[in-house]
Amino acid sequence: MITVTNMTASDVPEIAALEKMCFTVPWSEQAFYDELDNKLAEYFVAKSGGKVVGYAGVWSVSGEGGITNVAVHPDYRRRGIGSTLIEAMIKSARAEKLDLLTLEVRKSNIAAQGLYEKYGFVPIGLRKRYYSDNDEDAIIMAKPLE
Repeated sequence: MITVTNMTASDVPEIAALEKMCFTVPWSEQAFYDELDNKLAEYFVAKSGGKVVGYAGVWSVSGEGGITNVAVHPDYRRRGIGSTLIEAMIKSARAEKLDLLTLEVRKSNIAAQGLYEKYGFVPIGLRKRYYSDNDEDAIIMAKPLE
């Protein structure tokens, strides 16, 4: 069974380890500790049997939410965890009465784009050479909130 909670300091070491598994330019453990003090940020953690198997974060600024990260442990993908995390962010954004959610996704990450499209995100722009590891472009996607 997957449970989703808000990130706590005790989750950070596992989140940082997951970050290294999922991203070529991972955030540091300290960056996640810093996010705990960021009043604009909210992070959701998916756990299975007490183990962190996914997480997602969003910043709320001026009535809009910017999704910072979505990651699922490679051994737990295709089990609905990404969907569960996105649903948690959408629910929170609606509760905060945000107007819009946005994110950047690698142009090559077709699987993630499909997941975001499933929840009503649409491409609205392109950030040229956004990713520092290989200069890949990022597609900007947005979801208006009712």
